[in-house]
Amino acid sequence: MTLGRAIAGGRLLLATGNPKKLKELREILAQFPISVVSPAEIGYAPDVDEDGDTFAANAIKKAAAGLAATGLPTLADDSGIEARALGWRPGVISARYAGEPCDDEANNRKLVTELAPHADKYVQYRCVIALALPGQPALTWDGIFAGEHIATPRGAGGFGYDPYVLVPDLGLTVAEMTAEAKHARSHRGQALRKFVAWLDGRD
Repeated sequence: MTLGRAIAGGRLLLATGNPKKLKELREILAQFPISVVSPAEIGYAPDVDEDGDTFAANAIKKAAAGLAATGLPTLADDSGIEARALGWRPGVISARYAGEPCDDEANNRKLVTELAPHADKYVQYRCVIALALPGQPALTWDGIFAGEHIATPRGAGGFGYDPYVLVPDLGLTVAEMTAEAKHARSHRGQALRKFVAWLDGRD
């Protein structure tokens, strides 16, 4: 039996304190035979200093902390937005781009301001999912979701930078997409599908 099959049917901790991210992770994983556990359900507070230089480093750190604290196989993600015209900033500091405490509106205002002088509006979301298992090196999977940044927000769905990211072939911002359509394309959906392929023993 692969390690992936050992998790199937068992409990998997999702190590995030972001309720919107937790909801999205649970929605994507709902179709699979995994008992997904939120930190609140077991009294775990996923308060980890995200001081890594890469998404992978932060995701691994959060997953390892969850495993150490609870003994449960732990899945964590780190994700953010990258603007080509800004040398791929804000990147790993996306959630705190405008400073602490994290503020989505302030982050979006700053990105609008910094991109205003640039003709190149290409942006991409990047996600790295990390899995920590007892006695094993951490495993990671990633995904990238490309779009075009707009200065005027549209849509009430999603979270974070979603109202400002247009998917050109759809003519919709990420915040205007249905949850199902977003999950089918998103950086997080891509990374989780790779995790599920490993879980099924296909990869």
